[in-house]
Amino acid sequence: MEIKLTEDNYENLENFAQLLKKEPSEMINEALQSYFEYQHKKLVEKNLEDDNSMTNLDYDEFWDGVDL
Repeated sequence: MEIKLTEDNYENLENFAQLLKKEPSEMINEALQSYFEYQHKKLVEKNLEDDNSMTNLDYDEFWDGVDL
């Protein structure tokens, strides 16, 4: 796998690595973890919305034809 960084991201990575006294690879892994958690949350929310839209009936539609 080859990963290419923009010049700005590379410079920021080097600068923050020195400021935070962390290895760049550790910072990249932390950033990716945050990104994946964010994307997972978005997917879960989208799936929930999609499920709700498929079952979004109002009261009359839900009970139409039901004799109690």
